[in-house]
Amino acid sequence: MSINLVSSWISRFGGLIPAGTVLDLACGNGRHAVWLAQRGLQVLAVDRNPELLAEIQAAGVTTRQIDLEGGPAEVLADLFHASRFSAVVVTNYLHRPLFPLILESVAKHGVLLYETFAAGNEQFGKPSNPDFLLQPGELLALLAADTASCWHVLAFEDGFIEAPKPAMVQRICAIKQAGGTVSALRIA
Repeated sequence: MSINLVSSWISRFGGLIPAGTVLDLACGNGRHAVWLAQRGLQVLAVDRNPELLAEIQAAGVTTRQIDLEGGPAEVLADLFHASRFSAVVVTNYLHRPLFPLILESVAKHGVLLYETFAAGNEQFGKPSNPDFLLQPGELLALLAADTASCWHVLAFEDGFIEAPKPAMVQRICAIKQAGGTVSALRIA
């Protein structure tokens, strides 16, 4: 798996992930799972597509086929144990009902790396359905709505990118703290 396929956002902040198990949610062909495992992390790569999961061959990566949107509630409950993961990595995937589960599953001092398409992407092609596009500031608002935890936002971007293809994206890197409210710090 070529490192060039790894999102620049994930490669930029992946070094912040503490030891433990990382969830690569809706992992597709496992580009991030393999990259993280190559850095010594244990990764659970989850996707609904068994053919893509079968392509992932890397030490440190365990795969699990789960339909994140239509699967049984008990399967999701089993996946998203409270404070289970040292990090959750999500790229190019959005299913809003999972956000509370995702946030709860990140352990204290764990990292959330989330990057997906945002409103305005319809001018560049798919996805163009608003159900799959984050609204301005939506990732920040979702963290702020997590009243059970405090999130320290290390970086947040919401706008246009040229590579790997022109798109509107929103992305965040945040660390789960003990309690309180979201604090935001933008770094370049």
